[in-house]
Amino acid sequence: MKIATLSIGDELLLGEVVDTNAARVAARLADAGLAVGRHLTVGDDEREIAAAIELLARDHEAVIATGGLGPTDDDVTARATARATGRRLVLNEEAMAGLTAFFARRGREMHPANERQCLLPAKAGIVPNPTGTASGFHLVHEGCQFVFLPGVPAEMVRMLEESAVPLVLAQRKDRLRVRTKVLAVFGLSEAEIGARLTGIDRTRPGLTIAYCVEYPVVQVKLRAAGQSDGEIDTLLAEAIPLVRERLGDQIVAEDGDTIDTTVARLFRETGMTLALAESCTGGLVSKRITDVAGSSAYFLLGAVTYANGMKESLLGVPSHLLAEKGAVSAEVAKAMARGARRLAGSDLALAVTGIAGPEGGSSEKPVGTVFIALSDGSGCTVKVYHFSGQREQIRTITAVTAMDWLRRRLRTV
Repeated sequence: MKIATLSIGDELLLGEVVDTNAARVAARLADAGLAVGRHLTVGDDEREIAAAIELLARDHEAVIATGGLGPTDDDVTARATARATGRRLVLNEEAMAGLTAFFARRGREMHPANERQCLLPAKAGIVPNPTGTASGFHLVHEGCQFVFLPGVPAEMVRMLEESAVPLVLAQRKDRLRVRTKVLAVFGLSEAEIGARLTGIDRTRPGLTIAYCVEYPVVQVKLRAAGQSDGEIDTLLAEAIPLVRERLGDQIVAEDGDTIDTTVARLFRETGMTLALAESCTGGLVSKRITDVAGSSAYFLLGAVTYANGMKESLLGVPSHLLAEKGAVSAEVAKAMARGARRLAGSDLALAVTGIAGPEGGSSEKPVGTVFIALSDGSGCTVKVYHFSGQREQIRTITAVTAMDWLRRRLRTV
């Protein structure tokens, strides 16, 4: 099945906004066993949008487009589509009813400008928008199924899942079914993972393995295709144990979970409590913990002790350690962890201190030097890491490494 995506918006062409929608659409279609063969980006120009629609219709069976459905003058996608397909632009009563209900639920008065979002090509079907004002729409032109979605990512993603993908799948002529198993891997590079999994898919027709890097985690996607659920079950039943065996404890999450939600689940299951003391990460570990709802049940304290004085006065790090060993040292990391645990009365306390750069490094402790320490009832352990990359990369991999420390420790409870 030949599929294309179309992104609409001046902000995309000018580089003011990164086009995450196109990537999300392509990834979701790939999980459904549908590959995007072409992608176009055009600005908020009626003639350019119409030309793109005419071009893509000639050589594709389905197109998913995003952007240009808002209430302002530069939102011209509907008008351009009517122009390209030779249809009149009419007030869509279903879209108007949905828009009126949207404002009523929120107790707000609808601005007259919003009504233009209900002017759609004649006989177009509506793609409901549960979270925003812009209804999407769909129509068939020259045998090609077009689905138009708003550009707001949070709205687009839900509409893609609930409406757009089913509409595209309905156009599919074959009966091939596809199921994807996703494993999140941390601590191995994409190349290392690929080498470990060599041969698993080659000997199993219908199975493919794809990799997607979401730094510093690698998503390993096992896609099984078959004519029946039984064929797919057999492929995955053979492949998944082999993948788990070869990747071992580097698998940190599965099927939509993340390392953060995995850690949250383990805290709930074990009943353990946590305190954090952060320096170079500036609260990133605490953010990952508290981004998961319900973390107040186990997360007691997060202290960002950036200044040495705060490490000393709040966490009780001895001044002589700071003077003799430096803030970035195994001794200070352990003292921070012990101090946080003592202060919070928690079961576990984790501390991070390091040099994220771009300045502050030395020949003895270059940029990327990070110490992580974990204190519990049996003692305190510490390890030094030498990360590479820009400041934000170093901070990110430090935070994820800290989460992996918690994951591994909680699995021993």
